[in-house]
Amino acid sequence: MIFRSSFLAGVCIGIAGWGYLAEKSIVGAVLFAFGLLTVVHYALKLYTGTAGFIRRGEVGQLLLILCGNIVGCLFVALMARCSPMPLQATAQGILEARLATGPLRGGVLAIGCGFIMTTAVTFGRQGKNLPLLFGVPLFIMCGFPHCVADAFYYLCVPLDFWAAHWPNILLFYLAIVIGNFIGCNLYRGVMLSASLLSNDHASNS
Repeated sequence: MIFRSSFLAGVCIGIAGWGYLAEKSIVGAVLFAFGLLTVVHYALKLYTGTAGFIRRGEVGQLLLILCGNIVGCLFVALMARCSPMPLQATAQGILEARLATGPLRGGVLAIGCGFIMTTAVTFGRQGKNLPLLFGVPLFIMCGFPHCVADAFYYLCVPLDFWAAHWPNILLFYLAIVIGNFIGCNLYRGVMLSASLLSNDHASNS
């Protein structure tokens, strides 16, 4: 059930990514919000929509969700290769810019995306969709990598580019997966630390 849900979430993000590759502008960034709106509406399992809410011992489940997301993106990427639009060239441009940033800086930037995603999903679960509509274009225009969206872009690029750069691609991807996870848990991590410090101070008083 988890894998099927995460696969469908990957399909939703892949279709949203397709729209962005077709119109790589603020318009495409806004259209990308369709993916997250659909994920939240159908309560699908998306890595960046789940990472900020997992409990201790659920990391294995989160990795399964990411795998399902990637397979869903692969399904849409294979469809995209049938399109007459220059999607592969646009995706390669995105990937080249990512690799030029480097894994360390890419991972740091990915923290911003994770924070926005968890915030937007928190509101979305309460039926408040404006943060979803604004949050998605925001992380795209800021250049914050999203590990599921990027999976779709990476799977769209020509195979010869992959063959020439696959070690760097995998290293960068690992960095943004970690960065997204940190960002997704930034709010509750800071608030938990503040609560523990407050309790510690109260017990010492």
